[in-house]
Amino acid sequence: MAQRGESEQLSENQPRDRGRIARIRQWWRRAAATAGHERDTLLFVGKGTLAASIAWVIAYNGMDAQSPAFAPFSAILMLQVTVYQSVVQSLRYFGAVTAGVAVQGLIVLVVGPDLVSFVLVALVALVLSRLPHLGAQRSQVSTAAFFAFSTYVAATDQIQGYLQLGQIVLLVIVGCGAGVLVNLLVFPPLRYRSAEYGVRAVGSGLAAIFQDMAPAVRDATLENERTDQWHSRAVHLGATISQARSSVQTAWESVFYNPRHVIRRSSVRSFEGYSALLDALERLSRQVTAVADDLRRLGGSEKDTSSEETEKSEEGTAPHSGDTRFLYSYGRFLGAVGEALGVLANLQEEELTEQQSAMREWIQEAEERYGHLRPEGREADADPSGTGSGGYEILVVDAARLVEELRATGDAVGACGPDGPQGEQGEQES
Repeated sequence: MAQRGESEQLSENQPRDRGRIARIRQWWRRAAATAGHERDTLLFVGKGTLAASIAWVIAYNGMDAQSPAFAPFSAILMLQVTVYQSVVQSLRYFGAVTAGVAVQGLIVLVVGPDLVSFVLVALVALVLSRLPHLGAQRSQVSTAAFFAFSTYVAATDQIQGYLQLGQIVLLVIVGCGAGVLVNLLVFPPLRYRSAEYGVRAVGSGLAAIFQDMAPAVRDATLENERTDQWHSRAVHLGATISQARSSVQTAWESVFYNPRHVIRRSSVRSFEGYSALLDALERLSRQVTAVADDLRRLGGSEKDTSSEETEKSEEGTAPHSGDTRFLYSYGRFLGAVGEALGVLANLQEEELTEQQSAMREWIQEAEERYGHLRPEGREADADPSGTGSGGYEILVVDAARLVEELRATGDAVGACGPDGPQGEQGEQES
C-alpha cells in the first residue's frame, strides 16, 4: 500500500502525458509477465482479429458473397471464455439465425415482399426471440430476420433473393467455424485457476466477517449498527458463492474441452473437490447469518438493560459477570473460526498440504475454545443479573454447528488438488 501511495504521489508531480505513458508501459509489462486481465485482453484482440480475417477471406474471396461482413461478425461472437462455451454458443447462434431466415423466407413466399409481410416477420421473429431455448443468442432471431428481409428486397428477382438467404446461413457457418477453430487451436483458454479464485473470494468474505465479529463480541460491544452490518454482509455472501460456483463450472469446461490435454496426454482435471468445498462454505455462511442474527437480538436486549447495569456498576457490583465471561469466550471462538477460514483466502494448490495442516490447527483451536462455551452459556443464562434469557444457549448451539461445518470444510480442502500429475504448472492461465 505504501508503494502504491508513493507512486500515486509521484505521478501527480509528473506531466499528464508522461504519467499516461508510464501506465501504458506498466500495462504491457503486466501482460507480458503474468496471466490476468491484461493478457486476456491481448489474446482476445489477437484471436478476434485472426478469426475475423479468416472468415472475411473465405466469405469475400472464396464465396464472393454479397454480404461478407456477416461471417467475421459471427466469428467474433464465438470467441467465448471457454472452448465448450464457444461450441454451445455457435450452435445456438446458428439455430437463431436459421430460424430468423426461415421465418422471413416462408412469410415472403406466402404474402410477398411488402409492408404486411414485414409486420408478420417482425411479429413472429420477436415472439421466437422470447423463447428460452436459444439462451443468450435468442435475440439474433429478429436480427437475422430483419437482415434477411432487407437482403431479399434488394435482390433482382425471387430466385436470387432465396439464393442470398441461403448464402446468409452459409456465412454464419463459416463465421462460427472460424471462431470456434481459432479458439480451439490458438492459445485455447485454460482457466482451472478460476475455481481456486472463487473459493478464495468466499473464504476471504467469511473470514472477514468472523474477524470483525470476534473483537466486538469479546468486548461485549454489540451496537445495533454493527450487528446489522454483520447480518447484511453474511446475507450478501450468497451472491459471492453463486459467482464462485460459476467459476468452478468455467474451470471444468475450460479443462475438459481443452486440446492441450490430448496433446500432452495429461489427465482431465476434476473439480468435485471445489464443489464440495463451496457446499461446506455455503453452509458456513448460513451459520454465520444465524450467529449475526442472534447477536443482533442479544445486543438489543443488552441495550434495554444498560441503565440498570450502570446503576449496579456505581454500587460496586460487577455487572453481568456471567455475560461478560461468555461473550469473551465466544469472541475468542469466533476469532479462531476466522483464522481457519482466513487460510482459504490464500488457497494455492501448490501449498495445499501445508495450508490444510494450518487450517486443521485452527479448527482444533476452535474446538477447544468451543469446549468452554456450553458451561459458561448455562451459567450466563442462569445469572439473575444477566440479560441472556436463553439467548446464550442458542449461541452455543450455533457454535456447535459452526464447528461441525468447519470440520467438513477442512476435510474438503484436501480434495481440491489435481486428480493426476499436474502438467499445467507454469501455464495456469492463458
